[in-house]
Amino acid sequence: MEVKVLNNADLSNNPVIAQMSLYNHEQIVFCNDNATGLKAIIAIHNTILGPSLGGTRMWNYNNEMEALNDVLRLSRGMTYKSSVAGLNLGGGKAVIIGDPKKIKNEALLRRFGKFVNSLGGKYITAEDVAMTSRDMEIIHMETDHVSGLPENMGGSGDPSPVTAYGVYVSMKASAKEVWGSDSLSGKKVLVQGIGHVGEVLVSHLTKEGAKVYINDISEERLKAVADAHKAEVVSADKMFDLDIDVYAPCALGATVNDATLAKLKCKIICGAANNQLANEVVHGEAVGKQGILYAPDYVVNAGGIINVYYELEGYNRERAMRHAEGIYNTTFNLFQLAKKDSIPTYMAANRLGEQRLASIAAINAVL
Repeated sequence: MEVKVLNNADLSNNPVIAQMSLYNHEQIVFCNDNATGLKAIIAIHNTILGPSLGGTRMWNYNNEMEALNDVLRLSRGMTYKSSVAGLNLGGGKAVIIGDPKKIKNEALLRRFGKFVNSLGGKYITAEDVAMTSRDMEIIHMETDHVSGLPENMGGSGDPSPVTAYGVYVSMKASAKEVWGSDSLSGKKVLVQGIGHVGEVLVSHLTKEGAKVYINDISEERLKAVADAHKAEVVSADKMFDLDIDVYAPCALGATVNDATLAKLKCKIICGAANNQLANEVVHGEAVGKQGILYAPDYVVNAGGIINVYYELEGYNRERAMRHAEGIYNTTFNLFQLAKKDSIPTYMAANRLGEQRLASIAAINAVL
């Protein structure tokens, strides 16, 4: 097992260090193990508020630079997510490179757990795309620095219900800002991606009387969710042609881009996916110019990190849900800040996160 640790210090001409400097990351750990085939990257963005926490994503990236870019963006988002949510956590993330259907096994996950453990608690992992609570249980065999464990191990189990509830209340806050009422009854909502979070969101929306359209790469999932919740299936080549009120991206990121914005006919973008804006600055401004209210993703989907945060101090689902309910006010308040300062909503969310980071950093400096 080989470990190479890079810190924000020297080697400024190294392209990897340049990538770190772009978002001001503290540390990157590159993980390689020939015996298991493990190739992974752990990115620690910021630990001012506490240990970095963020899920591990397993994905068959086209190349290592694509994986690096993804983990850097995701870990930075976790810093802001925890800060705005009022959690005493920093931002981190990990990616395992490869097809989970082909290479994921106990040995590989346990090797990864050893890398996590080598950081001594500076990074705490959890589940993300293509990872499950069972995978966290296996990683836990090698490290205590893991969350999202099954309930029978004293963990919080599946965080999807809390994440989805946060998206739902954020969507209601967005509706209040746009239409003066937070009711979603009769509103037309496109949910792209109906994994665990997406399906629970669909359930909340249909129960309130929204007209829900769904899209996913899995035909089996589409049929099951459509039958269970009376949602309407729409194909990928037709979904951005729909005349809808709300677009809820709940799969992978970067679906708000030049191509989709040229087609999108909606008043609100509010979903669970991370890094929805292909380019934060360009598309964060473009949505507003197009008359679309964008609810910043890391504010909207904070229910997941809230859920695992409460696992760290003795899990209580009721406390987690109460905290997630506060996402409504956080979302609505950042809209007011954006209007007051005449800035895009993504920038208003960033300011909220940076203000808390700066205030706690000042306290730490005094101490």
